[in-house]
Amino acid sequence: MDVVSDAISAVHLGHPRFDRVAMDGSWSARLDPYDGAGFHIVLKGSCWLRTDGGTAVCLNVGDAVLLPHGTGHVIADSPGDLEKAVSFERCLAAAEPRRHGATELLCGKYRLDCSRMHPLMTELPEVVHLPSRVGTHLELRAAIDLLAGELDEVRPGSHIALPNLLDLLLVYMIRAWMAQTTSGVWPSALGDPVTAAALRAMHSQPAAPWTIDRLAAEAGVSRPTLARRFTALVGRPPMAYLTWWRVIRAASLLRDTKDTLAAIAERVGYSSPYALSHAFEREFGTTPGRYREIVRSGASPAPTAASGRFFG
Repeated sequence: MDVVSDAISAVHLGHPRFDRVAMDGSWSARLDPYDGAGFHIVLKGSCWLRTDGGTAVCLNVGDAVLLPHGTGHVIADSPGDLEKAVSFERCLAAAEPRRHGATELLCGKYRLDCSRMHPLMTELPEVVHLPSRVGTHLELRAAIDLLAGELDEVRPGSHIALPNLLDLLLVYMIRAWMAQTTSGVWPSALGDPVTAAALRAMHSQPAAPWTIDRLAAEAGVSRPTLARRFTALVGRPPMAYLTWWRVIRAASLLRDTKDTLAAIAERVGYSSPYALSHAFEREFGTTPGRYREIVRSGASPAPTAASGRFFG
């Protein structure tokens, strides 16, 4: 897979939850912090959003907004009503989702495992606002139009189409942010042909016997050039990043499969279960077996100090 796909799939849990709501008159709804990512799409009318951190944006018809860190926030019909918020559930109960209102929104949440976030995901700002402008973010606009069509009329296959369109929406929102940002670390890393080639090689074949020489050959540069450019843009040397990614990939397999530790070690490039266990415990602060027990119980392991120091 590629870096963006891997960054999302490593943390994405289950299907997104969503509600279509229609509001009239004066209204203000509060959404509490959430262990995942929230989103809103304005299908009709306009509204305001303000996060607990103080970021405020005006949302117009066709706009999409992603809150990638599950930040608590308020949405309201006007900036003056941001101070009068009631719970979103209370607003939802009064809104009658199928009724047409002056403002119609698609509101939802993606559940994420925040214990092993890829730095591309942690780099996303508190609010990703993607205004609807002619000629911009064409894939995102198409996904929004398809979603609106599925919501307007229940048709055969909608039960499958809606969650898959919502998953595509997350990909397109992150793509759109990468295309419009000028200062992000990961957009810069993926825009550099040398660093991108090395990342592509590691993510497409994490179990391959990579060395710095082989990665440099993949990128078509010398070993010192790869090491210098990769480290400057990603924040870790290539082989350190590969070790980290293999452990993160192992965590996904522990959560999503019944594979033995030996099989997982082979799939992510470790010579033995012992070697994987040693690296895993150093990163996650617990053994692979204990980690699997925790995630299978429905809990989300807390990030370790090591996993939080990617750029340290």
